[in-house]
Parts: sequence; structure tokens; C-alpha cells
Amino acid sequence: MTKVAQTSRDRQYWLLKSEPESFSFDDLWNLPGRTTGWDGVRNYQARNYMRDEMKKGDLAFFYHSGADPGIVGVVEIVREGYPDATAVDPKDPHYDPRTKTGESSWSQVDVHAIERLPRPISLGEMRRKPELEGMPLLQKGNRLSVQKVGAAEWNAVLALAKQGSGE
Repeated sequence: MTKVAQTSRDRQYWLLKSEPESFSFDDLWNLPGRTTGWDGVRNYQARNYMRDEMKKGDLAFFYHSGADPGIVGVVEIVREGYPDATAVDPKDPHYDPRTKTGESSWSQVDVHAIERLPRPISLGEMRRKPELEGMPLLQKGNRLSVQKVGAAEWNAVLALAKQGSGE
């Protein structure tokens, strides 16, 4: 784990959730250029984060939700928020029938996979770390698919990933 630097004052940190059965970190890793649009988000707060706050160069943890939840990789935001065309495509599973004008009110960003963590960091493991107790992911009822991560939390998760990995 040498690629991902510790925190920088110039960037923000995020967590992006995906069901691995729908789209996994391996799926992203295996794409040409390891880059894709992070589309299909249909929550206003998560949309606003992508549209208004995420910037090119920000980093995000890739989190597998579902049966075996945990952080498995790191991605970089490589394109800032732009309209999510899946919302206006009736053939797409993320189609939003409330979109009447033909213009999407939803946003997406482009992400690039930069590193697999040496080992997954499980939700249970994160819950046992006092330095992560303020992380939105660990707050009761927080189900957002796009979440902010503080710099100290970012560093704590990276440190956890190194433990037991031989680094």
C-alpha cells in the first residue's frame, strides 16, 4: 500500500457504496482504464455531494455493502459532477420516470480505481475502533451511498488496512 498518500489539505475524502453483486471493485478494476461513471445515485444529499462538493483529485473508499460489508479499495475522482444520463433512459435500470424534460436532475462523477486495499476492512472491525466512531458510515440510520470521510478517519482506515497485511 504505497500508492495512496496520507491526507492532504487540498483534497476531500469520501466513501462510495456499491452492492458487489451489482458493481464490485473487481468490476471497476477490470474495466479499460479502471475508470467509470458513478451513476444511478438517487438520493438528493448524495447527489448534492457529487454535484457540488466532490472535486477532481478527491479520494474515496470503495465500500461493498450487502452480505459481507467492508472497504475494499480506493478510487480517485477524475471528473467532477455532471448530469447522470441513466435517469432519462427508460431502458436503464436507474431510469427516473419523474424526469419529464429530458434533462437529468441527477448527477454523477467519474472514478478511477487506484488501489486495492491489502485486505478488506469489515464494518465490524471499523465499529471497534474509537477513532472511527464519528464516521457517517457507522452512524445508526445512515444509508447514504455517498458519504464524507474526515482526514483522521481516512488515515485510521489506511492504517487498519496495513495491519496484518505484511506491510
